[in-house]
Amino acid sequence: MDGNEEVKFDGKNIPVVDAARIMGKDQQFIRQAMIQGLLPIGLAYKKEGSNKYDFYISPKLFYEYTGFVYEKSIE
Repeated sequence: MDGNEEVKFDGKNIPVVDAARIMGKDQQFIRQAMIQGLLPIGLAYKKEGSNKYDFYISPKLFYEYTGFVYEKSIE
């Protein structure tokens, strides 16, 4: 990107494993930081009556936080 292009996002989830790899952290760091509200890149949702979380990492929020444009095709 040359700085003049507008960044567009499709809104699809970035997998935790990819976010961790890009940020140089382990997956548990990403999950725990999101649960505690310390990593503003998406949502950590826990259904009532469950002990498991579901994670949504927003491509736009990830870009705003890291400066990295996630494209699945880069893998």
